[in-house]
Amino acid sequence: MSNPEVMKMPFIDFTEIVKEAWQAYDNSRQIKRIVDISAKVSTNHVYRITFTDASIIIGKLSYFGVFDHFVEDHTIINSLSNNLPAPFENFLARSLTKGEKLFVYHYNNSLLNVWVVFYRPITIKKRMPARLDEAQIIKLGEQVALLHKACHSIRNTLQHSSKTLNTDIEHLLRKLETPEGKYEHRLQTDQIKAQCDLFIQNAALLNEPALDKIPVFVDWNIGNFSVTSSFKLYSRWDYDWFRIGNRVLDFYFLSRVVSDIGDKTAFSYFIGPMMEERFLLFLQSYHSVFPLTEPEIHFLKEAYRFFILNYVIKEGRFFFHELFATKLQREAIEIYFPSIEKEFNADPILKALNI
Repeated sequence: MSNPEVMKMPFIDFTEIVKEAWQAYDNSRQIKRIVDISAKVSTNHVYRITFTDASIIIGKLSYFGVFDHFVEDHTIINSLSNNLPAPFENFLARSLTKGEKLFVYHYNNSLLNVWVVFYRPITIKKRMPARLDEAQIIKLGEQVALLHKACHSIRNTLQHSSKTLNTDIEHLLRKLETPEGKYEHRLQTDQIKAQCDLFIQNAALLNEPALDKIPVFVDWNIGNFSVTSSFKLYSRWDYDWFRIGNRVLDFYFLSRVVSDIGDKTAFSYFIGPMMEERFLLFLQSYHSVFPLTEPEIHFLKEAYRFFILNYVIKEGRFFFHELFATKLQREAIEIYFPSIEKEFNADPILKALNI
């Protein structure tokens, strides 16, 4: 499980664990230096590892989520990276394997429960602009649709994923009954439980289990992928929130990418971007390439609710640094949850897509 004690121990030298992980992987190649290149928003640590022969590998140390889920997700991602057809055959950063298996180093003692995975460096082209113009929004919609279509075409070749949306919500409900959960969410437990119940009921009404499932990355902030000069998707990294699920799980973050306000250093997770005209433009472009269905449009609302429940409430204090986690969890209770019923309306989206 995630290890909250780690976040209280800034004196831990994680690079020693990374070195130990590399020794377990291949002790014939000597490390010259390790540089921390972490984004500083999450609790994960990312390192550029340079060897004495000048070659480079990327190492990631994590204690977010569950170890078995981490291994399962990265195993699926490696299969996905090998199976995606052109033009996405080199889109994903690949993890290193040892023999026939993905290599993940698990460091576990009385104080620490962390794991390390190594990635081959991936070429990065252009970063998306902080604010897109309409032509760029249309192009991004086409590109995401093509990627989702490619993922859909090879979905039956991938390993089974044990995670579902309901199992994550059930995990949150169990966590709320623990002493730690009762303390962390004191005075907010009833509201969180009510949101969980709404998600379960509405997902059942929409028959969510029957919706098509493909690999989704959920977190599409512009620091996680690059594009070509003609705005084609070029490379993608950072798999913290990867899962198998319906494609609309990707759409909330994409609505933020195309929003009028653009990319900001200080961030919140307001539902508003999903109701902007700019997001409708994105969806129209997407829909022209890989048509969406009415149940999927209605499920956008529940996908947002799931994102707040799972990644902000349940995992927030494990994934985000404390300052961000505190802010986002407070906003979830005061703003995000109340806004779901007040602000989201599927009708303008259905009308714009002629569904």
